[in-house]
Amino acid sequence: MTGDMLGEWADAIKEQVQPIPLRFDASWRSRIGFALRCFVDLQLGTIWTFLGPRLAPLRGDLLDVGCGEMPYRSFLPAAVRYTGIDVPQASAFAMQGREGTVAFDGLSIPFPDAHFDTILCTEVLEHAPEPVALIAEMARVLKPGGTLIATVPFSARVHYAPYDFHRFSKYALDRMFASFAHVHIEERGDDIAVIANKLIVVAMRLARPSRYWPIQWALLVALLPLALLFLLTAHLTMAFGLGSKDDCLGYAIMAVKA
Repeated sequence: MTGDMLGEWADAIKEQVQPIPLRFDASWRSRIGFALRCFVDLQLGTIWTFLGPRLAPLRGDLLDVGCGEMPYRSFLPAAVRYTGIDVPQASAFAMQGREGTVAFDGLSIPFPDAHFDTILCTEVLEHAPEPVALIAEMARVLKPGGTLIATVPFSARVHYAPYDFHRFSKYALDRMFASFAHVHIEERGDDIAVIANKLIVVAMRLARPSRYWPIQWALLVALLPLALLFLLTAHLTMAFGLGSKDDCLGYAIMAVKA
């Protein structure tokens, strides 16, 4: 498929509710906005619950694969030497791009073997045409004893079409990271969080203006209390472990290279 054909396809398949790119910095206003979004956006909230405590102790050279707007860079310790790489077609992912981002083709990482102490890869593998090959590349540039920190969605709508290729179960991920010495995989969220997340997306879709706006807004008024109830319930069930993790929002992975 040529680049022109792919562009036409992308224009024809626009999601009704597109993901909002993560753009945060070290300012207090940005941090408050980040906290509020983590509360409402359960995908992001569960990613940060896993990621936050694991970023604080990092040191050395870190590679952010599929870095996008580099949202987590401002949360890293000063001792971390940060490098971000991403595909050139940032506009297809609603990204503005950041100065200093190293371009790569989505597969071959342009760095030598055993170069980085840590690799960060958040919500990227589902967009990789060959995720197992990309994992092998990340393992190649990771130092022995280095750590790969990754997250992937599971119960999530199609996003950034037509560049959304995969959903992985816990068992598939275990096989995909089999070359690492120590692999820890945990669920993000539970079935109540999945329901809450979908209700919020439906509410956002209904809030968009269209010629059927009277019907949409009537449905929105009826839906909002239910969405809020499930959102609050999801935070409670996740806090106390009351929901089922068989149907989760996604997975978080920590893998150590032998």
